[in-house]
Amino acid sequence: MSIDERYQAERAQSEKDHHIPTAGAMIDHILANLKIHRTKLAQAVFYSTGEKSDFIRSYFNKLAKEEEKQFDQLAELMLDEDEVIPTTTAEFTRYSMIEESGKFKYETSEALLEAAVADFNIQNMFLIRGIKLAEKEEKFALQQFLIQLLGWMKHQMRLIRVYANLKPEEADEE
Repeated sequence: MSIDERYQAERAQSEKDHHIPTAGAMIDHILANLKIHRTKLAQAVFYSTGEKSDFIRSYFNKLAKEEEKQFDQLAELMLDEDEVIPTTTAEFTRYSMIEESGKFKYETSEALLEAAVADFNIQNMFLIRGIKLAEKEEKFALQQFLIQLLGWMKHQMRLIRVYANLKPEEADEE
């Protein structure tokens, strides 16, 4: 098969997988959310101001690095399962459900913290769906990784809530 034929076959399979959905399709969303969230965290690191900016710079920088590591590990597991992963900016934009904006950099520190918790909450919805689909499809290595990632994200949400003095429902409504 030519490169064009291989790519068209990949696109067709991806469309089919996203309509069913499959664990691979759900994990495409998870990977895209990780990629976009990492960019959004970096935006907050670069532009945060106010009394909480030192925390945001330090903590969000660590979060971004960890999300990059998690992205790479999850991508490798997908390839181990003979799944295709998103690799272009267009695919990440298409599959991500995390909203980004150039205006985000002007938000208050409190709004940046609330947004981080809300973004983790969005990611968790996809993780839970991915865990169930991976179990159904007997892709246990993916399932195990997604369970670990869900736990890590819930932990980050709690730490940010504690620091920002947010009640769970306040941050989740965002």
